[in-house]
Amino acid sequence: SAPCSGFSAGSILARPSITRSITIKRQHNSIASFSSRISVEDNNLGEVIQSAPSQTSTKRGVARIEKFARLPVWPVWQGVFLFFASRIFGEEIAAGWENRIGGRVCPNFFTAEATSPFVLLVHHRHSFSNWDPVKYIQQTFFPEGFPSHPHRGFITVTYCLKGGMIHRDSLGIKQSYGAEKRHDSKHVQWLTAGAGIQHEEMWDIEPDEQDEGKWLWSSSQELYQVWINMPSDYKMSKPNAELLEAHPVDSSSSSPIPDHTTPIVKENNDATTTTVIAGDYKGIRAPIDCPTNVSMMRVQLSKDSSWTHSIPSSHETAIIYVRKGSIQIGSQRIPPHYTVYLTSQGEELSIQSFEGEADILLLSGEPLREPIASQGSMVMNTQPEIQQAYLDYQLGKMGRPWSETLSDEEWQQHVKNNPSLY
Repeated sequence: SAPCSGFSAGSILARPSITRSITIKRQHNSIASFSSRISVEDNNLGEVIQSAPSQTSTKRGVARIEKFARLPVWPVWQGVFLFFASRIFGEEIAAGWENRIGGRVCPNFFTAEATSPFVLLVHHRHSFSNWDPVKYIQQTFFPEGFPSHPHRGFITVTYCLKGGMIHRDSLGIKQSYGAEKRHDSKHVQWLTAGAGIQHEEMWDIEPDEQDEGKWLWSSSQELYQVWINMPSDYKMSKPNAELLEAHPVDSSSSSPIPDHTTPIVKENNDATTTTVIAGDYKGIRAPIDCPTNVSMMRVQLSKDSSWTHSIPSSHETAIIYVRKGSIQIGSQRIPPHYTVYLTSQGEELSIQSFEGEADILLLSGEPLREPIASQGSMVMNTQPEIQQAYLDYQLGKMGRPWSETLSDEEWQQHVKNNPSLY
């Protein structure tokens, strides 16, 4: 659900069609050989060069690059403006404007077998303004967030970069989290759907800090949501939702990392900042307990800086999403809003910022090597298990859905009257 804890890929986000592609033959480390597809938007085939890293290389290189469609929403008119701006002025100009004004969502629909254990990555960048008349019309038929919906069999990680979310679920848990001062550094939600949970994720719409006290204001919202598959033995585990707090650390310190935190490491005179949500970075390990062997980290690079990381050899899947700026891996320049799939062998990853500041998300993990079946908001191993998940939802075993318009007292009573079995 896109805060996937709040975004249902099946209901809100339709798989985009890519208008043009280039096919380049390459040697793949794990599957003999196949044709890689670099998908890009029609107006710009880019200067992307596909290279075949040496089979004996210890470095992770670029296997392929993909550009997913960016869909206009919240507000729609700004997203439409950005669409035409990308056609007239170019993708990178539009990417910079999107970073400032919002109005688009980019669902990265992965091929689950090829990107295991990662199922989905969604990048949201939105803005809500009290002076926008379209906002008041749209909210009468399109809620400002993601009303109650079910999940089973996987983990959603929602990482707020601007603004925040308000969460309520079928377990009776309410949480407020985000990137603003009012969220007390609790910027990540780690939701284990397990056997089944229903939740709603609504945007926490408050004036931006610079607009506080003003008559006209805007509320900027930006986040990632990642779906992580779970091993079959854990798919029917007890559901849970926990918040993770930003925690700056000294890379030279041996002090233990507190539970329920995301270590933030600054290096090279603050030229790079690494936020470790899951996994290990140079001996600094995020304390989150995850049954799937994964790493998830945000990397911010200043101009003309570099960042290196040793990816565990078991993490054959490694994916980079470029949120802002452009980066260079080897001889290849990766523009903003492109998704990079790295080669499956080697451990050393080296990234340089290109032409200015850069901001990326790195996902890496050990493939589960299990069958996968996914439909809507359920991720299981077989189609009969998917059918059973939806039947259990319809029977009320995950509780009953509620309206996002309910007050907290009404919602709490609803949960008591319609308890989840899990």
